[in-house]
Formats: sequence, structure tokens, C-alpha cells
Amino acid sequence: MSNTSHLERVAIDLGDRSYSILIGEQLLDAASTWADLPKASAALIVTNDTVGPIYAERLQAALAPLYKQVHTVALPDGESHKDWQTLNLIFDELLGKGADRKTVLFALGGGVVGDMTGFAAACYMRGVPFVQVPTTLLAQVDSSVGGKTAINHPIGKNMIGAFYQPQRVVCDLDTLQTLPQREMSAGLAEVIKYGPIADMQFLDWIDANLDALLARDPKALAHAVKRSCEIKAWVVGQDEREGGIRAILNFGHTFGHAIEAGLGFGEWLHGEAVGCGMVMASHLSQRLGLVDEAFVSRFTALIERAGLPIVGPKLGADVYLHHMRVDKKAEAGEIKFVLIDKPGTAIVRGAPDALVAQVIDGCCEK
Repeated sequence: MSNTSHLERVAIDLGDRSYSILIGEQLLDAASTWADLPKASAALIVTNDTVGPIYAERLQAALAPLYKQVHTVALPDGESHKDWQTLNLIFDELLGKGADRKTVLFALGGGVVGDMTGFAAACYMRGVPFVQVPTTLLAQVDSSVGGKTAINHPIGKNMIGAFYQPQRVVCDLDTLQTLPQREMSAGLAEVIKYGPIADMQFLDWIDANLDALLARDPKALAHAVKRSCEIKAWVVGQDEREGGIRAILNFGHTFGHAIEAGLGFGEWLHGEAVGCGMVMASHLSQRLGLVDEAFVSRFTALIERAGLPIVGPKLGADVYLHHMRVDKKAEAGEIKFVLIDKPGTAIVRGAPDALVAQVIDGCCEK
């Protein structure tokens, strides 16, 4: 187990687009964290009105020696604001301040801020550099890593976006101490996800250390973030644009995105929907004869212990199926599910609508 007083690095190997994930404590204020970034006269910190008041001034002070001007824009907080209107606030700030194509964007916040800042960076002047500074567990272990950027459309989640890699990801574990407990649990969904799809030993470790994670023990958090990033780095290094194996990272997301879209974005947190979606996906895996009931029971109990919902909202199977058909993974209208082929290995495949409907009805509020 790593000692969090020292810095951990995980490399994302993508040739000339390779970069490091830095994991440790007190990284925001350390000059070495920000060394060797692209040179520019200006930087823009993109944050939200929840995280900004806590951390923006500290990041601004850390960046001040490197850039003549450090601007900040605070977006409204929440998944319901992950749209064109909010994205334009970033462009308004960049254009209003005369930002050039060397300007570096810093995404200070959770997954929504990271996705939108990355998308803005991909689009502004056809591409400016950006750095991920994730302040939620979910963003540190998942959304900040791998270059997926997007906004939502009322019809579907993350349907408008680009693959665009950051220059660096800075996971300051201290920022997790200010997270609301609900956000902590939501992030654990994306940590737990890595076990069934890639590393059952890691799932065993999470099971044994869940109380320490919920209590935000720094050593436990350091290991959880590092191992999650290692697995994601391994997958992204093989398949940057999700032509193949990268799709396994969407375990639980097909059901989860349907919950988010069906309820209206922001009603459930993304991690809550994914947690419940993974329970549904494990039930579907069992019905297809891929895993046994013992695995489903153990996995469901872990999700519940993490503080996540294990019963889906009563939307009706037809509503779930409708939203799944506009999911990015659907092909020619056929829904693709990430299922557990055997514990520790995932598979992407279709399933009969009637069977999926049975799973949904069995896993949702009556």
C-alpha cells in the first residue's frame, strides 16, 4: 500500500498524447505539480459555484508564477447544467479575455466540470491544452482519465462531445475530505466497477476496506484511486476511442444512463445510477448463464453497503428500453450491454428485449 505522503504517478500511454496522473496529498499548492506544462501567457480555471469558493483561490495562487494572467469562470453546479448554454459561459470568458490558442484551461471540479472543460478545450480555436484537477472521487477514478469530453442532450447523456486528452491529471486526495457523503458514495460506484470487469482481487480489497473508504482514510483512498487509474490506463492505452475493449468501462452505464435520462438529468447522481445499473447488469449476466446467484448477491450487498441504490426507479421497462436505444453503444438500434462474462472479465453483447424487460421489472420499484 502506498504512503500518501509521497506522490504516485500512473502513466497513460498514448504515444505523443501520453500524460501522467498524479495522485497524492497537498498537490494543489505544490509548485512541482504544475511544472513542465505548456507555456502560455494566460490560463483559465473552469470550476463551479460549489467547488470554486473552496479551492479556486489556492489554484490561482499556485498558477500565478507560471502565467501572466489567471482567469476563473464558475459554472452552475450539477448534471442538469451540462448543456450548450453552460458550455457557452466558458467560450464567453475565453473570447471576452482575448484568449489565444496557447491558453491553458484547468478543470477544477467533478465530472461535469471536467467533461465540459475538456469539450471546450477541444473546440476553442480547434484545440487548446487543458489540465484535469478532479475534486470528486468519481472524477479522480474515472471521468478525468482517458479524454472523453461531452455535454448532454435532453434525449441522451454525453451524446455531443469529443475524444480530447488532457496534458495532466492532478488527483489531490485532500479535496475528497470536503466531499458530501452522497458524492463519496457515488464515486465508490466507479471504483467498485473495476473489480468485476478486470480485477477480482481489487473487488476483494474494496469489500474488506469499504468502511475505511467511507470514512475517507487517506491510505485507503490513495490505493483505491491509484488502482482504479491503473486499470483505466491499461484499457485506454489499448483502445483510446472505444472501438473495442474500452467499452467494458461502461459496466452498469447502459442501465444507469437510462435512469438518468428517464428521471431527468441531476435527479440521481451519475454514480448512483451506475451503482444501480451495475446491479441490473449483474442480474442480466446471471439470467444469461454467465455468473451465478452467489456473485449477484455478494455484488448487490457491496453496492448497498457503499450507500448506493440497488432498486431502480419505476419508469417502466419500455421507458428504459427507449433510452437505451439512443445510448452511444447501441448499434442499428440494438442495445449493447456490458456484462460479467465471469467474475473479473467483461463482455459486450446484446440480449433479448423480453429478458431485459424482466430484469428491469425485477430490479425496480413496484
